[in-house]
Amino acid sequence: MTIDPNATLNVSADAGHMNKGEEVDLTNMDASLRRVFVGLGWDAPEAKDGYPVDVDACAFILNRDGRVRRDTDFVFYNNLETEQGAIKHRGDNTSGLESSQAEKSDAEVIELLLEGFAFDVEKIAFSVTIHNAEERGQTFGLVKNAYMRIVNVDNGKELARFDLTEDAGADNAIVFGEMIRDGINWKFKAIGTSSKGGLYKIARDFGVNVAPN
Repeated sequence: MTIDPNATLNVSADAGHMNKGEEVDLTNMDASLRRVFVGLGWDAPEAKDGYPVDVDACAFILNRDGRVRRDTDFVFYNNLETEQGAIKHRGDNTSGLESSQAEKSDAEVIELLLEGFAFDVEKIAFSVTIHNAEERGQTFGLVKNAYMRIVNVDNGKELARFDLTEDAGADNAIVFGEMIRDGINWKFKAIGTSSKGGLYKIARDFGVNVAPN
């Protein structure tokens, strides 16, 4: 699955800015939808107390019970692609975005081939977490202008965008949103649920067998 590197530059003025809890039918918005990328961005300070504020984007392939089918359904900086190639993570970004660049590129990108998911996949959840947050005393109060957007790879059209509010200021992990299968259609729901415990807690909540840091 190859993505045009300039696709992130082509932003539709019709993209919907969503609120927490809202849901949109992406397939009805764009009947040509086959491949999407999920772009996530944020502004983070270069360092706090000598440590970088490293925000990581992850994806979880979930069954009808809201849990991964196997540990490899967890896509993150140490597992950049699923076994079937339906999801590909472009790689870790340790610095976030400058505010002036927020509309031009994404800090991290996760690509999805929608027809590549097996019949038992119900949704794909996306999270952002701060690396080693508890050890370094970091929370999302340090991170500004966090957003998630859904873009049709084939025509560059931005279909939905969710700008995270300051509600997560005291926490270090957020389930940002979900791509939900609805028959032959795909929907996106803005979640924005934050918690403490970092990536370990979110992964365990989705059923991934991971060891604590």
